[in-house]
Amino acid sequence: MAEDISLDLECYGTKGVQTPNLNRLAAEGMLYNNCFVTNPICSPSRSSMMIGTHQLKINAHNHRSNRKIALPEPYKPFTYWLRESGYTCILGHHGVMGNGRKIDCNFKTQPIGHWDGKENFGLFDKKDEFLPEDQPFFAQIQLVATHRGDWWDEVRAKSKDPVNPDEIELPPYYANHPTIRLDWAKYLDQMEFIDNEVGMIVDELEQKGMADNTVIIFIGDNGRCNLRGKGYLHDPGLRIPLIVYYPKHFKGGQVIDDVISATDITATILDIAGCEIPTYMTGTSFYNKNFNRKEVYSTRDLWDEIEEKSRSISTERWKYIRNDKPDIPWDAEQAYLEFYRPAVHVMRQLNQQGKLSSTEQLFFRTSKPVEELYDLQNDPFEMNNLANNPKYAKTLTQLRERTAQYDNEMSSISDSFKPVSPISVEVLDFVKQQHPEAYKRMLEGEEIGFKTYVNLYKKSRKKVPYR
Repeated sequence: MAEDISLDLECYGTKGVQTPNLNRLAAEGMLYNNCFVTNPICSPSRSSMMIGTHQLKINAHNHRSNRKIALPEPYKPFTYWLRESGYTCILGHHGVMGNGRKIDCNFKTQPIGHWDGKENFGLFDKKDEFLPEDQPFFAQIQLVATHRGDWWDEVRAKSKDPVNPDEIELPPYYANHPTIRLDWAKYLDQMEFIDNEVGMIVDELEQKGMADNTVIIFIGDNGRCNLRGKGYLHDPGLRIPLIVYYPKHFKGGQVIDDVISATDITATILDIAGCEIPTYMTGTSFYNKNFNRKEVYSTRDLWDEIEEKSRSISTERWKYIRNDKPDIPWDAEQAYLEFYRPAVHVMRQLNQQGKLSSTEQLFFRTSKPVEELYDLQNDPFEMNNLANNPKYAKTLTQLRERTAQYDNEMSSISDSFKPVSPISVEVLDFVKQQHPEAYKRMLEGEEIGFKTYVNLYKKSRKKVPYR
């Protein structure tokens, strides 16, 4: 599972990036074009995938919330069912950056140990290494490099062939500016880094004689962290890569346009493993020949200090978004994102100077429309909102009504709301007040280092350094 990644791989046609290992898995496996997460933010999305159930239904839709509250019956992590069927469940991998052990669920969990949902909340049996004697096994390995972080420059500096900013292609809603092109190139450098990690894991499976009987599934947890991506219900926030590799049973070279929900991936893992799929799951197995999903219902709620509320439906052809808080703009100046989105800082300045095109200005409107409707077939970048076009009134009404139905079907089991207070708000204010020159550089599009200033802030308050 790669973090914060849209379809920005060579096998999906992205220019300027080289991902030979993932290209191979796609060429010899199955590449899916229409896989959508149910939330464009890491912890709600991961929560839904861990249970196989929409995050609204299990009250896990608010980012970094309810971490000390146990899931009620009958909900259980899918690893519980795998372990009940004799699988060894492994978290992370010794060879990947940070060792790939992120869980990040919005309910009570422990990384390792038994699960009974009352006193024991362990999700996995062991960490970091799969061995022949672990078979049958399931390993969940997080690839963190693509997540925004202070390592991006280091990864680029160590690359033998860093991505050339002149060879990349920006989406049309980005300004064509050197700082923005370089930031995109750095993002693709991380793609190449995780591609090497994928190759390393596959090599290890082959060396240990475990490859022939192992299904490899490559996915993202949500879309890229940039304009209209992570945190937004537009396509770059919801649509993730999905590659399934198992030549022993699946015909290779398939490109599949079926609509897939991220919760379907959970159900499919259980199905492939021979486990019964619990009836509470909202995901269904696309391994089943009768699979026929038409749409994915996604939501956006709390992310740090921004208490947003939006709902959407994605189909192969259409995207519908209902913004229940249209007064909150897309550019909400969220503290954490201020450290990690050079494109936004550069484009804010260009917008103030009147130098953005009408397409580039969209993100910086002072409010959102109440409803959005996009024809993904003819408008894949979602630039032309058809919600007020009478020609599409029937489609709008149908998707509006379906969204309302999902609101009811996915109503939460609880209204508990205990979010974690984000330190980013305090750190940003600290930078503004105590390090104005660094803040000025940030506004000019430089990533000054979030972790660096968290440590400085905590040191100023005589607290334990951030890890």
